[in-house]
Amino acid sequence: MKSDQPEGVRLQKVLAQAGVASRRASEDLIARGRVSVNGEVVREQGRRVDPDTAVIHVDGLRVILRDDLVYFAFNKPKGVHSTMTDDQGRPCVGDYVRERRERLFHVGRLDAETEGLLLLTNDGDLAHRLMHPSFHVPKTYLAEVDGTVPRGLGKRLRAGVELDDGPAKADEFRVKDVRPGRTLVEIVLHEGRKHIVRRLLAEVGHPVRKLVRTAVGDVQLGNVKQGALRPLNRAEIGGLYRMVDL
Repeated sequence: MKSDQPEGVRLQKVLAQAGVASRRASEDLIARGRVSVNGEVVREQGRRVDPDTAVIHVDGLRVILRDDLVYFAFNKPKGVHSTMTDDQGRPCVGDYVRERRERLFHVGRLDAETEGLLLLTNDGDLAHRLMHPSFHVPKTYLAEVDGTVPRGLGKRLRAGVELDDGPAKADEFRVKDVRPGRTLVEIVLHEGRKHIVRRLLAEVGHPVRKLVRTAVGDVQLGNVKQGALRPLNRAEIGGLYRMVDL
């Protein structure tokens, strides 16, 4: 016997269940043309969608409908390896999330000596795209380097420097602080070759003493303590999706 029940779930209910807004506020978002489903702006209130397959955006940000997906900012301490297990028994990222029920994995890597922001998730599609070089996801680092940085170094780094495995360049570069014998700089780049920040700065005569990644895209490390996790908010998750065209 065929059911008379309409297929799908009302869009405003889906938005409310995803934590976007109350049902009434979600109806207002729809009426104002701020919601799209599968690339189409929806204004009618009776629209039904399949939460398992629909791609919904509010104000251009992807709405995550699956409640089994999680997204974290992790502050990786120095000396911790960017692996979920380590067959040599060395400290690794997995040691900090053993108690979580989800099977998390890290988005990209930081070398053992580098501290700072590492994204952890169980969203394979997003993680794969964030790591793919074609999407040019920017990463921001604070580096304490040897010596006094000369005027014009930023221009040189943005123009590109030849390394042994090909040219590399910074998207942005600025001096943050100067101390005797060392300088604190901020550098932004989107590629992920191994030790790329250390190699790039060493090549221009300023070896790195300390390196901290402070941001991936618009996701900031903020005041997360070393070894701790912070759940990403809806805007941060949506921003990551937007960077990789999801």
